[in-house]
Amino acid sequence: KGLVSAVEKSILESGLGLNPSSDGPLVRVPIPALNEERRIELAKVANKYAEDARIAARNVRRHAMDDLKQSEKNNEFSKDEHHDYSIEIQELTDIYVGKIDELLAKKEKDIKQV
Repeated sequence: KGLVSAVEKSILESGLGLNPSSDGPLVRVPIPALNEERRIELAKVANKYAEDARIAARNVRRHAMDDLKQSEKNNEFSKDEHHDYSIEIQELTDIYVGKIDELLAKKEKDIKQV
């Protein structure tokens, strides 16, 4: 019962365009009908989440490359191994960014389907 206001506030701040109303211990969230405008809005939200995921994947790549450079400086790897590992890291990043793009395209198709 004490978390009703926190739940309501979190839903409001989520950026989903939902307006919850509390009714005692209940939180009611009316979901608006999916008209064309709302579908476009939801597609934008999906794009935002996909871009956040792409940024996270690139950050992982950057950290891995930094670790790789540090290991090369510490003479743990040769330049050839460093090159091979950096190519492998880039390929993995490309694979996962591609998966994110595929999932976004599928989700946009689902959202825009009437």
